[in-house]
Amino acid sequence: MRGRGIAVTALLAGGSLVAVQPAAADEGAARFERQQITWRGCATGPGDQAGKELDAAKAQCAVVTVPLDYRRPGGPTIKVAMSRLKATDPGRRRGVLLYNPGGPGVPAMSLVLQVKRVAPAVAARYDLIGMDPRFVGRSTPLNCGWPRAVVGSAGKDRRTFDQGVALARDMAARCAAHKELLPHASTRNTARDMDVIRAALGEPRLSYLGSSYGTYLGAVYLQLFPRRADRVVLDSAVDTGLFGPDLTRTQGAALNAVLRDWASWAARRHGRHHLGATTADVLATVARIDTAAARAPLRVGRHRLDTRALPMVLFGVTAGDSEEAYAAFSADVRVLSQAARGVEVTPTPVLDQVLTGLSAPDSEGSAAVQTAIMCADRAASRDPETYYRDIQAHRADEGLFGPLTRNLGPCSFWPAAPAEPPTEVRNDVPVLMVGATGDPGTPYAGQLRTHRALTGSRLVTLRGAFRHTVYGGLFAPRNGCVDDAVNRYLANGVLPATDTFC
Repeated sequence: MRGRGIAVTALLAGGSLVAVQPAAADEGAARFERQQITWRGCATGPGDQAGKELDAAKAQCAVVTVPLDYRRPGGPTIKVAMSRLKATDPGRRRGVLLYNPGGPGVPAMSLVLQVKRVAPAVAARYDLIGMDPRFVGRSTPLNCGWPRAVVGSAGKDRRTFDQGVALARDMAARCAAHKELLPHASTRNTARDMDVIRAALGEPRLSYLGSSYGTYLGAVYLQLFPRRADRVVLDSAVDTGLFGPDLTRTQGAALNAVLRDWASWAARRHGRHHLGATTADVLATVARIDTAAARAPLRVGRHRLDTRALPMVLFGVTAGDSEEAYAAFSADVRVLSQAARGVEVTPTPVLDQVLTGLSAPDSEGSAAVQTAIMCADRAASRDPETYYRDIQAHRADEGLFGPLTRNLGPCSFWPAAPAEPPTEVRNDVPVLMVGATGDPGTPYAGQLRTHRALTGSRLVTLRGAFRHTVYGGLFAPRNGCVDDAVNRYLANGVLPATDTFC
């Protein structure tokens, strides 16, 4: 994949960008909407397991051609890949439903299989479309060759913060070779790609299911193409007014809340997990781990876990509030607690996988393209001191996660500015939103702001749940009340009369 990314950059190097009026852009883009789609098998070779699974499910795969820059539809083009699972009840088929799982930067072609598995009634009525967004997966992939996938936490002091600044600067510099592509990695352009796919499929309207970042993509599509949207479901909505490189700085209170909820759960099971008999005792155990990692990296099997990486490991508390998820996280914390006391430990398989990933290079380029999307959507402050002051101001109330969620990233040194301003989302298109009050990934306050911006939306809220995404059990524990609301809407198109709670 790295080689393909370099080839595309070489092809486009030296291309200049020129302003084109929106009407001219629409006229020039019409030829992309009329293109013929050639469906083929999905496996690209004997080692393509995801493609084999799609083929086994009788899916079809194809690519469409789209402009690199929709302001210059006559300029360079790129390829966007997609999969299709045809409706299992063709006599009752009502259209296509495109699914985006979030990220940003997550390949979605094979994930339509999960949608079919958890929502067979939806798969009966809709052709399910999985699109790898531009520069992701099979869609003209971009790879900056990063030696690490993430900057991580700012740590406990100025020295560890400065280490992160140096890493972020280096990561940004490694993407400079792709600077002709970077301004066009935006969500706005991915939404435009979605509409090209809609038109090329011969569909007058597009239904959509998006979770996490996918809700922002869906909201941008609604803003750009309000009359082309059919039935739209947004699961755990991003605050559309804030999406960009610094969105995570709003997560502090929600992360503190989910950590406390887990600590209360673990305290009630002290006899099993031995982390503390009260909520305060469990949180004190976590604090001791944090203090020990600040003194010296913890020895966790073959790994060394320092103060900049520890919050990323503890971020695992956001995996969901089920018994299974909380028990797995408790097992990891127990290992870390023993390591903090100097005991020789062996990590759990999950913890070993997480620690391996934190030290591994971004070999597939997924972290780089995730960053590229956010940098193309909204500019970040280029002054590291603004981040350091913000982190210091929240040491008391966000001491564990604040240095992670408020830290700067490569966008502060990005070699390309956004080609367009951020999308202002405000419309009255009918939309069904679902979410949880204790969502640690997209905090509920931001979901409510997006709900107010989408004045035609109805919101179904899972009260008292600490999980990110709520529909279908795709990435977190499922809830029958939420599933019923979504499935009813996708089946009959009728929104709830009012906002409701599950």
